[in-house]
Amino acid sequence: MEYVQERVTTLHDFADTVPDAPTDRTSVVVPMTEHAHASHTTERILTTLERVDPARVVVALRADEQNVSKIHEWLSSYEFACETVWCGGPRVQELLRTAGLDGPHGKGRDVWLAIGVASDNEYIVFHDADTETYSERHINRLLFPLARDYSFVKGYYARIEENQLYGRLFRLFYVPIVRALAERQSAPVVEYLAAFRYALAGEMAMTTALARQLRLPRGWGLEVGVLGNAFEHAGFAGSAQTDLGVHEHDHRAVSGPQGLGGMSVEVGAALFHALADNGVHPDYELLRERYHKTATTLINQYAEDAAFNGLDYDSTAEHGQIKEYAKAVQPPKKDTRLPAWENAPIDPHAVSNAARLDMNEQI
Repeated sequence: MEYVQERVTTLHDFADTVPDAPTDRTSVVVPMTEHAHASHTTERILTTLERVDPARVVVALRADEQNVSKIHEWLSSYEFACETVWCGGPRVQELLRTAGLDGPHGKGRDVWLAIGVASDNEYIVFHDADTETYSERHINRLLFPLARDYSFVKGYYARIEENQLYGRLFRLFYVPIVRALAERQSAPVVEYLAAFRYALAGEMAMTTALARQLRLPRGWGLEVGVLGNAFEHAGFAGSAQTDLGVHEHDHRAVSGPQGLGGMSVEVGAALFHALADNGVHPDYELLRERYHKTATTLINQYAEDAAFNGLDYDSTAEHGQIKEYAKAVQPPKKDTRLPAWENAPIDPHAVSNAARLDMNEQI
């Protein structure tokens, strides 16, 4: 256990604390796919939310039409105020198309829609639906700094499961690429991106005022895109991170259309857009070389840490992953980020109304 402070205020779990927090002024946004329906993990999360009892839970649902009704019925059985936004509903889709905002679908777009619906409350907490170690402590710990004049809070935790280290995309892509950038860049945005202990964590909280200023990537770059915006609008002084213990999540393969390799491209694009927004334009060929060197050093360090703790560690597999992730070190393609809600071409209430009408047709 340690008590080191980073460039952003870092809150540690010294006493298994559940601090007082303004849950009654909070919307909890949970992006969810149909695969989460009735899973043991998601049911545990929803049961925990019953005990937390926030002002509202907004589920950003990505599901095929034939499954929407039963998922909505399942979500409605829990004892908290829940609003399900079917992100693929025809009226929602038409609203986006008419506003010129149609395009690729993904986690970021779903969360963006949910922010529009959730913005009636003072604070918003975000977390995923696949955390097997979810606890009611998480929401209180994320909210606590917001009631003390911070505007952005990120969760951090250890990913240790099955006697081995996980969090591979963060450990083997994000950390070494940001460190490699920091070797040649003294820009404050790079220092900010390096200050978070688990930058890719989906667990975070912010004021609704900040959430309405986010320009979100449409897919897997969501968390990094949020950090880029938080740097601009909250900065070091307005940001904090809080210890959420040890987390167990679903795991992904490295290869394949939904694998970590493809995710690294989207995470990299979000990172490089955030850098460009702040005047940082790296030499990508040189950065790729420095990334590989930095990641190799980290693999040696992870191997020692694993050995010290009696964990299994496959250095060969981790070296193979950094070769895959190195492909993501490239100039970002066309910027398809969604606009901030504060100046979006559609009204958030229009999204809410469209989502309710779409849902009413399914139930």
